[in-house]
Amino acid sequence: MPITGLPHPAAEQDPAADVLADLEADLAPHDAVAEIWVEYKQTGSAQRREELIIHYAPLVSMVASRIAMRLPSSVEHADLVSYGMFGLIDAIEKFEIDREIKFETYASARIRGAVIDELRQIDWVPRSVRSKARAIDRAHAELEAQWHRRPSDDEVAQHLGVPVVDVRAVHAQVSRANVVALDELLAVGAERAEPMSMLDTVVQGHGDDPARSFEAKESKYLLGRAICQLTDREKLVLTLYYFQNRTLAEIGAILGVTESRISQVHSAAVVRLRQLLDEVEHG
Repeated sequence: MPITGLPHPAAEQDPAADVLADLEADLAPHDAVAEIWVEYKQTGSAQRREELIIHYAPLVSMVASRIAMRLPSSVEHADLVSYGMFGLIDAIEKFEIDREIKFETYASARIRGAVIDELRQIDWVPRSVRSKARAIDRAHAELEAQWHRRPSDDEVAQHLGVPVVDVRAVHAQVSRANVVALDELLAVGAERAEPMSMLDTVVQGHGDDPARSFEAKESKYLLGRAICQLTDREKLVLTLYYFQNRTLAEIGAILGVTESRISQVHSAAVVRLRQLLDEVEHG
């Protein structure tokens, strides 16, 4: 399967410039928004900033959608939006209203940069490996177009002029970074009346095993210790989301904040848990 790395800010050709133009037209500052801009820049009002964030929020969703087209399906669109919100807020705070540039153009770059920076921070694969993966992906596509069949690893390696072991090593490193949620439904045959999740396959594939049971108990213990190191708000969000099956919108209503803010807290808590468990495993 061809490998797709993170998008590169300088190299990507924007195929949706017309969409951005339409959105810019929709969000073009009319008199009311222009007044909000002036008042916010003069007073620094938190209320006015919130109004600007809400007004330009569709821009974040659009940029996130364009980035998501080049990412694996395991990357949630809501997470990309939450990353992009930081870029939007930063753009609003730093934008100078007397400059002869559209805010949407200025903010789009900030939003995209914020999303890509966050993706790179949580990416388990080094950037050097991602670069090699993109080269292999391009070689794979070129050979497939030329020969009208799927090329082998040996043929890709010969085309690139590198040892085949290097090609296979890159495949292995990238494949280990592809994470599938245990509750994600898998495609199954038509003869199955009920859908199957990855967790179902794990449960069906293993019987009672004392060693596995001990490892599960140890994992729960370590996870519990890691959760205890989170903030009270992070603990509450994880409890409501995973144990009470509340949606992000419902949690936001309970805590009196926006859904995007809850998404940010949830993402930060998950990343923090991974770091804590990593420290225990390698410590």
